[in-house]
Amino acid sequence: MTQHRSSLIQCPNYTEAHNLTRVSEFHLMTLSEDPDLQPVLFGLFLSLYLVTVLGNLLIILIISSDSHLHTPMYFFLSNLSFSDICFISTTVPKMFMDIHSQSRVISYGGCLMQMSLFIFFICLDDMLLTVMAYDRFVAICHPLRYHSIMNHHLCGFFIFVSFLFSFWISQLQNLIILNFDYFKNTEITNFFCHPSQLLNLSCSDTISKNVVMYFVGAISGFLPLSGIFFSYYKIVSSILRIPSSEGKYKAFSTCGSHLSVVCLFYGTAIGDYLASAASDSPGNSTVASLMYTVFTPLLNPFIYSLRNKDMKSALWRIQNRTK
Repeated sequence: MTQHRSSLIQCPNYTEAHNLTRVSEFHLMTLSEDPDLQPVLFGLFLSLYLVTVLGNLLIILIISSDSHLHTPMYFFLSNLSFSDICFISTTVPKMFMDIHSQSRVISYGGCLMQMSLFIFFICLDDMLLTVMAYDRFVAICHPLRYHSIMNHHLCGFFIFVSFLFSFWISQLQNLIILNFDYFKNTEITNFFCHPSQLLNLSCSDTISKNVVMYFVGAISGFLPLSGIFFSYYKIVSSILRIPSSEGKYKAFSTCGSHLSVVCLFYGTAIGDYLASAASDSPGNSTVASLMYTVFTPLLNPFIYSLRNKDMKSALWRIQNRTK
């Protein structure tokens, strides 16, 4: 076991000294202390992980192998599937190792790396959903100019900016955490290094923590969400001007899968953020994090495959070619 370096210092706005630890490792929370449940949990989450990875890989394979899907919308969707694979891989494999080895320890460097990757792929998902909303806006509001606007150069630029923005946000959060040298304890009440919980453990005043959380949340969440709202405001306004109900349904149906994924992503994200930042119950925080980190990337392939006629037609064509 790695030794901790401890020192007695006084936190800002505290009237008495606290034993604070300059840590070299953290201890994650287990999903269950019952030994009989460990194999069940291991098998359950391994199955969910494999289904998520294979489902998103299938979407990437279908899009890359069918020329009918070589369009901006499906180009962004393949990148979203890749991001979802990486997103779930930042937290769940470590949970497998903890269940198998009965160990809850993660090094300080490993914790920062996991947190950084977690934030990076959250922001990447966020940015890709925003770009996909803009793509739907152009397709519905400017259909005659769609191919000239959404050209290969603009699509590549959007992907580059999404990766660059996500990297900047993740490194910004890392730099903020690195400025907190001391922590009140090493117990993280979640199955991975959640950014808001690391902030809560740090030896800094409440105002500083809130400023950091709201600032990063506003940049990484509010700005992209504003872009999505603006795009759908324009989309709905354009659809309402269509005279026939059949035309309205056809136009709105092209947004159905994307809108479902947006609601799922932001619904679970807000729940996870509120539970981790405000809830005193570790169980509530863990359930919210599981919904966000496991079930969101799991359900995305099913939403796009079951609700999308183009994807089902492409899968049918691939099956016929294989036969």
